[in-house]
Amino acid sequence: MRDGVRLGVDVGSVRVGVAACDPAGAIATPVATLTRAPAKGTDLDAVVLEVHDRNAIEVVVGLPLTLSGDEGPAAQIARAWATELHRRLPGVPVRLVDERLTTVDAHRAMRDAGVDQRASRKMIDQQAAVLILQVALDSERNSGNPAGESVGGRKPRHRSRRANAEGQS
Repeated sequence: MRDGVRLGVDVGSVRVGVAACDPAGAIATPVATLTRAPAKGTDLDAVVLEVHDRNAIEVVVGLPLTLSGDEGPAAQIARAWATELHRRLPGVPVRLVDERLTTVDAHRAMRDAGVDQRASRKMIDQQAAVLILQVALDSERNSGNPAGESVGGRKPRHRSRRANAEGQS
C-alpha cells in the first residue's frame, strides 16, 4: 500500500461529492459537496485546490457503469470530468473506479443512521465519494495495485453496447 493522501470524487449531474483519506490510506472521510458547474469549471477548480492543499498523491473518480457493466450517459460525463481533471493536474494520477450502487449504498447508510432524507441530499454525494475511495483503498491494500483504470493511460475497459455495435471506442 502506497503512503499518501488520496481524494475520492463522486461526479453527479448537479453536485460533486469529495472525500479524502488519511496519509496511511486507511480510512476515507467526507470533505465537501460542490455544486457542479460544467460551463464554469468551478467544481474542477475546487478539487484541484483540494489536491494541492492536501498534497494528494492521486484522485479516484467514480465511474457509474450500468448494472451490465456498460457505460451510459452518466459514465461518459464522469469520464469527461476525470479527463479534464487529469489535464488540470499534471503529475497527479487520476483513476476511474467502478462505482456501481455506491449512491444506493450511501442512501441506505444515511437512512440507517436516522438522517432525514431532505437533510441528507448534500451529504449523500460526500458519502458516495467516501464509498468510492474506500473501495479503491481496500482494493489496493488487497492487490498491491492501484484500483481502477488510469485516465490518460490505456483505452477504457468498458464500452457502451452502442459503441460496441458501431465499432467505436
